[in-house]
Amino acid sequence: MPPLSVLDLSVVTTGTKPAQALRNSINLAQEADRLGYTRYWLAEHHGLASVASPAPDIMIGQIAAVTQRIRVGSGGVMLPNHAPLVVAERFKMLEALFPGRIDLGLGRAPGTDGVTAYALRNRLEARPGDDFLERLQELMLWETREFPVDHPFNKVVAMPDDTPLPPLWLLGSSDYSAQLAAQVGMGFAFAHHFASFDAVAALTHYRAHFRPSRWRQTPHGILAVAVVTAPTNAEAEELAMSMDLNRLQRERGAYLPIPSVAEAKAYPYSEADRAIIARNRAKLFVGSPARVLERLTPLIEASGADEVMVTSAIYDHSARKRSYRLLAEAFGLNKQAAA
Repeated sequence: MPPLSVLDLSVVTTGTKPAQALRNSINLAQEADRLGYTRYWLAEHHGLASVASPAPDIMIGQIAAVTQRIRVGSGGVMLPNHAPLVVAERFKMLEALFPGRIDLGLGRAPGTDGVTAYALRNRLEARPGDDFLERLQELMLWETREFPVDHPFNKVVAMPDDTPLPPLWLLGSSDYSAQLAAQVGMGFAFAHHFASFDAVAALTHYRAHFRPSRWRQTPHGILAVAVVTAPTNAEAEELAMSMDLNRLQRERGAYLPIPSVAEAKAYPYSEADRAIIARNRAKLFVGSPARVLERLTPLIEASGADEVMVTSAIYDHSARKRSYRLLAEAFGLNKQAAA
């Protein structure tokens, strides 16, 4: 089986306040480090009641400081929200403090609604349209220091200047991101857990069209999936009810904390609601470890994923940790570490 990693959204629930959700992330990262997971990535979201962390760079530093070997990174930094120089300096600092353990994953989306996105950017220079590629090029130039001689940034140095940027990854849920990651020669992580585009097509295109670069010599495609695992299928199905209702509420325009299983059971579902939940289940792998592997393995093989990254918004933190532990055992992580 391929290496296994974690994508963490610092889940806020109806029983867990945001501050505790952040502490839960640190605790889960320590468990993932012990279990043999390869990476622990933190997402950037703003103004969402179910996600506690809007600043992955801060969380990366906190988690890297209390773990031993696991790589820690952003899944990702939403580049349109930030000046590229700020991103470069913060991640060079992290790389200087934790050499060889930091990843810089970059996304195109704002990670929030339009009004919040405007508030995040209204003091930045206005750039019309989708300026992600322009910002990505600028970020790369802060590393290569290849601004034209007459460019105003030519004399500016991203500090600490004796430390390189950590490995760059492009995140995506479409063919555009797969194409761009292949063209610029970076790692690529595909968000199967919410994408409407086909994961197999995206990762296959990325691998087939990858161009070696200073960032990577060989392609590396990560398949990000949502998983709920428990000792039995019945218990996993019950735990997944929280995620089912939260996803339904989001589709109805209500961005709320993750509800408990009891709240999910008591919700007055309509037939239309149940149809939406059934449709969304195609993006969620639920069951015992054996059942999850049975469903997940064909997708891993068809996509040629080099790595699997798991996100799990289980309401109860102890059940969430157990889910990652069971999955680690199913993937044989301890055996891989010992080999």
